[in-house]
Amino acid sequence: MSDSPQANNQKPSNLQSLYPFASHWADMDDVRMHYLDEGPPDASPVVMVHGNPTWSFYYRTLIPEIAQTHRVIVPDHVGCGLSDKPQDYPYTLEQHIRNLETLIAHLDLHDITLVLHDWGGAIGMGYATRHPANVARFVIFNTSAFYMPAVPWVLKLARSPVIGETMLRGLNAFAGTATYLAMVNHKRMTPHVRAGYLAPYNSWRNRLAIYRFVQDIPVSADHPTRATVDAIDAKLYLFRDHPMLILWGAQDFVFTVKDFLAGWRARFPKADVHILDRAGHYVVEDAHERILPLVKAFLVDGRE
Repeated sequence: MSDSPQANNQKPSNLQSLYPFASHWADMDDVRMHYLDEGPPDASPVVMVHGNPTWSFYYRTLIPEIAQTHRVIVPDHVGCGLSDKPQDYPYTLEQHIRNLETLIAHLDLHDITLVLHDWGGAIGMGYATRHPANVARFVIFNTSAFYMPAVPWVLKLARSPVIGETMLRGLNAFAGTATYLAMVNHKRMTPHVRAGYLAPYNSWRNRLAIYRFVQDIPVSADHPTRATVDAIDAKLYLFRDHPMLILWGAQDFVFTVKDFLAGWRARFPKADVHILDRAGHYVVEDAHERILPLVKAFLVDGRE
């Protein structure tokens, strides 16, 4: 493990005002994973896991206040954010889970609160089901850790080897359009904020993980990642009695209330659920001022 950055993983200087956090790096078999480590080092750890096509920047509005009382760890998945972006790499759910396992073990974190969004749900719950004794609580944003057949046609198109790769890697269509389609309060997506979301994904090479994440959606029963997802789902019952706060953007057209939030409620009937109107898939961007009081209270006593 190492805390020294590689030259091509430096934070863009124009992001300092929005993303004023010190960078750390961990070695994952000669590939560097970037992560943030904020707050008192001996405080209870909160691990925030992002999805696709975001990076640790997504959690920037939550980190400062939560880090006043907790140690906040926010990794960038390999291929994302300020982490290395190797071109020959197994960008699969299984690999991302293993990387999270490696990071948490390296930092010697215990009794973790997991904060999960988008692909972070499957990655974080993948970790939890393999280390159930080490996870104390969950904060769930629009995400999944189980298979649902409700995959929009646009995501199926984005998976294709010609059209999809041209759109996602050549035109940056997935990350670019997400800054609009994943939001409801578009005034918050200022040019500066949009530049922050897109900064790590500025070339064909640097967009590989975005495309691989989309290809890894297990839309068919024989998809290799389907078995990983099903294995996670089979063990979610282990956490039925764990404190869980679910904060859901009501206007997410991918992770819908009807399908995905209903899936969480069915598996975790004791969860404290808040449906946030006027919020979309990037629910933290849309509603962080509503989210922070709920999360802070939950971290104190496990309830709203």
